[in-house]
Amino acid sequence: MKILITGNSGYIGSHLSHLLNQEHEIHGLDIVDPAISVQGFNNLDITKHWQLDQEFDCVVHLAALVKVGESEIDPISYYRANVMGTINVLKRIKTKNFIFASTGVAEKCINPYGISKRAAEDCVVQHCRDNNIAYTTFRFYNVIGSSVAGPTNPDGLFYKLIEATKTGKFAIYGGDYNTEDGTAVRDYVHVDEICHAIKLAVETPTNKIENLGHGLGKTVKEIVQLFKATNNVDFDVTVVGRRIGDLERSVLDKPSAYMKKMFSFEELLKVVNNDKSVS
Repeated sequence: MKILITGNSGYIGSHLSHLLNQEHEIHGLDIVDPAISVQGFNNLDITKHWQLDQEFDCVVHLAALVKVGESEIDPISYYRANVMGTINVLKRIKTKNFIFASTGVAEKCINPYGISKRAAEDCVVQHCRDNNIAYTTFRFYNVIGSSVAGPTNPDGLFYKLIEATKTGKFAIYGGDYNTEDGTAVRDYVHVDEICHAIKLAVETPTNKIENLGHGLGKTVKEIVQLFKATNNVDFDVTVVGRRIGDLERSVLDKPSAYMKKMFSFEELLKVVNNDKSVS
């Protein structure tokens, strides 16, 4: 198949490009050059004026702004990138199958990031139904792990844990939640598990929302301790105030049938290719 991945230079995009390159003709679209080579690459900003004169068997739309805290400070940029950017991709690229990367936060809509992704979900459904295009919307929960490239979101837990091995310091946001140890609870999945689910949707779209989590929650404190043990590292941990827009608990009730457990928790937290992580 001829597949376009928007945001192919990012964390998930790099892993997905590596996986799909093995069987398909992969093209990319991003504002920065890709870490994984693809057949065709388009350097552009989805919020600007542009047009691709190509048709694809499938478009996987990963490009987005994804920082919860930043969305609270600058919500308009998130609506522009995540809603208008998605509309631009829908209208300007011809495809038979559209896969949209959303987030578990879209279910609660308690911050501008989640609100923007929920609105974009609605745009995808409306456009695809109106134009007889197959689609799948994936709501990702907390993505960690690596196999071909490191994380790129400085707000992400896995990114911050890797940085802590260099700086010797790690901050947990919020220690007074109503949870087992006072820190927030999250549902963690490996980036390669996400990519394999997307690969299934490339071949068999579902025309609905699919939740990608395991339904198993771990506190941030538990993850930090397990990360240290798994990678045989140590650093100082402090607890600071809560971040605006963070949920106390985000654990999936009903995982998608496309969500396959491929890794243990220790494997989720194993640092691979640390030199490729963005700092």
